[in-house]
Amino acid sequence: MAISLLIPALALIVGLALLVWSSDIFIDGSASTANHLSISPLVIGVVVLGFGTSMPEVVVATLASLDNSPGLAVGNAIGSNIANIGLVLGVTAIIAPIVVKSSLIRRELPVLLAISVGAYLLLLDGHLDVMDGIILVSALVIVMIWMIKVNKEVDPQDPIASETTQVVDTMPDFPLKKAILMLIGGLVILMISAKIMVWGAVEIAHFFEVPEVVIGLTIIAIGTSLPELAAAITAARKNEADLMIGNIVGSNLFNILAVLAVPGLLAPSVLEHSVLTEDIPVMLGFTLAMLLLALPYKGHAVINAPKGILLTLAFAAYLFTLYLRSTSA
Repeated sequence: MAISLLIPALALIVGLALLVWSSDIFIDGSASTANHLSISPLVIGVVVLGFGTSMPEVVVATLASLDNSPGLAVGNAIGSNIANIGLVLGVTAIIAPIVVKSSLIRRELPVLLAISVGAYLLLLDGHLDVMDGIILVSALVIVMIWMIKVNKEVDPQDPIASETTQVVDTMPDFPLKKAILMLIGGLVILMISAKIMVWGAVEIAHFFEVPEVVIGLTIIAIGTSLPELAAAITAARKNEADLMIGNIVGSNLFNILAVLAVPGLLAPSVLEHSVLTEDIPVMLGFTLAMLLLALPYKGHAVINAPKGILLTLAFAAYLFTLYLRSTSA
């Protein structure tokens, strides 16, 4: 019994480590390639830093769907959004206070909440099918065009403008051929590592006889959120709080509109009842909490250590409810 669990567990750990490593390579290659194409630093910040950190979720969702494990993909999308706020934002706020100054962030947060609610309404029939996937992808295109437009027009004095430009300027500037090689190579390793990780996760789910969606909501979601956690801690230590919040918003938007669309397009399925009654409402609750925390009160919005502890404890409580759900399954 122990040996039969050991190999999937090792596959999950090795796949996760490779996933995080290759994600960094992919992002560096993407940013450097975009630089060579003379793309605006703010646009690079939105597309590469915001959406690029969600590439592990996209690859995992694609491979899980192709392996006929749509529950794993759905759990990954929803669980990553919860982890990005409860774990990433919570832990980062504990390490260093997050002062939100950007008016752009306060514009994007309501959009994230509205899209999250819209996706929930779309799935209330209990099915995630091809039409749902098409609607989500169409919304993704519209949102990306809007975000690129508003980022191009953002006031140069807005903190997120200077923070994004500074980060992009300090990213490695590789020759174009090397940048493209890193972009392609990073994506290939992402796919291989995701394949290994998905296999390990599915085997573990079968071993413990728990729904695949629970594994997606926990192990896979936390694992694929590690790039966001690393980026958030680095940004907080450099006093780049607005950029960090912007990355979380971009990542969560991408998870809803792209990652959640993948199983709809590749493996249409009936959703677990608990996803609609528990997991998505929890995701909406965390999203609303982030919006309220980022609203200014007597000046700038400050997400300090006590608020970070509350977010982290709420995330831990959610994981505990998932544990109870898996033991009663």
